Amino acid sequence: MRYWRINLIFILIILFGAAIIGRLFYIQIINHNFYLALAQGQQKDFLLLKGNRGDVFFSGGEILATNIEETFRRYPQESMASQVIGFLGGEGVGQYGIEGYYDKTLQDSDIFLTLDYNIQFMAEKLLGEAGKDLGIEAGQIIVTEPATGRILALADFPSYNPNSYYKVEDFKIFQNSAIQKIFEPGSIFKPITMAVALDQGKVNPQTTFFDSGQIKIGKDIISNYDGRFFGEQTMTQVLEKSINTGAVFAEEQIGHAVFLDYLSRFGFFEPTGIDLQGEISSENKELKKGYEVNFATASFGQGIEVTPIQLVRAFCAIANGGKLIKPYTSEKELGSFSPDQVISSKTASQLTAMLVSVVEQGPYTKRAKIPGYYIAGKTGTAQVPEAGVYSTEKTIQSFVGFAPAFNPRFLILVKLDNPKTKTAEYSAVPMFQELAKYIIDYWQIPPDYE
Repeated sequence: MRYWRINLIFILIILFGAAIIGRLFYIQIINHNFYLALAQGQQKDFLLLKGNRGDVFFSGGEILATNIEETFRRYPQESMASQVIGFLGGEGVGQYGIEGYYDKTLQDSDIFLTLDYNIQFMAEKLLGEAGKDLGIEAGQIIVTEPATGRILALADFPSYNPNSYYKVEDFKIFQNSAIQKIFEPGSIFKPITMAVALDQGKVNPQTTFFDSGQIKIGKDIISNYDGRFFGEQTMTQVLEKSINTGAVFAEEQIGHAVFLDYLSRFGFFEPTGIDLQGEISSENKELKKGYEVNFATASFGQGIEVTPIQLVRAFCAIANGGKLIKPYTSEKELGSFSPDQVISSKTASQLTAMLVSVVEQGPYTKRAKIPGYYIAGKTGTAQVPEAGVYSTEKTIQSFVGFAPAFNPRFLILVKLDNPKTKTAEYSAVPMFQELAKYIIDYWQIPPDYE
């Protein structure tokens, strides 16, 4: 009995240890699955979470695309600039426009666009009115800064609401027609032909030719609009009166090989490289086949295919002293491109003066005038090819112009698909004038003369 206390303690330790072991056996072996599930229910898995997608802003800070909580993409402006912004698809991947082109960038940072909210709003308003008043099937307005290529507005009609893109039945509406649809520009292309002839020294603004109203090329006869004939005319008058035979005359002085080379220099056979997803261009294979009649019709814009943004880039070269800029919609692109000199500054100045005369003296463009300002511009009313022949009913009516002409701050292209008017004089021209006047007042641009 001498060590009974020690033995008692030892027995208690053994019993206590056995109780612990028994309890562990019960928890870890018998009820293992229950307690495992209980433990997992009280814990969170480690998830790989992406940061918030960057916001997209207009140049003035207005929000075009943003996030709600963490998982929803929201477009506060709804249908405004919808073909520019695109949308975030169901799998979290950007589709079309800015969302598509800058998908990876937006995973880390915000983007500020070059688009001006007010100019974009006004451009879309004009297209909406043209849909009601002129019955256009589609239309685009592009406004750019010709010295740099900054896109100030890129409006497309009809548009859609990217907040509910999944409700759209015809996916074609997602396309940005300014960069993803080609068309034959018609007479709006004549200044390009004239630029080549001037740059090559084959004509000058006062060079004359005799217009008999038509030209025969092989079995084909090329006529002026409405069968008109004008007699002896200068090259300036060819543009003022939009004489088809005069454009053919200018191209004939150049030569087909040189003409093709300049069209390539102007960028008509390749995409512009604008920072929007899905840009296309035409190879113009029919023109390159070398048929005489194809060069003749291309001189006045039929039988050659371009996109609106290609046409804008080419006219920017006329407005900015001969440099082929790269159009862009995001400030991230600023300074990332070195322009080529495609025509001389002398040629650009000569042609600008001719285009001012088109607006001041031309019978079809006087509605583009803005008192106190010199406007350079040209109309186009192009036939639409359908199943290998030109439609007798449908036209594409357009006007391109820049102002102030001799120190351009902006350039505008208005393109309308099949408006219920006879020519661009009654459709695209007054729309240009209204938008140009708005920008002049908005920016408070000083007048050229009293």
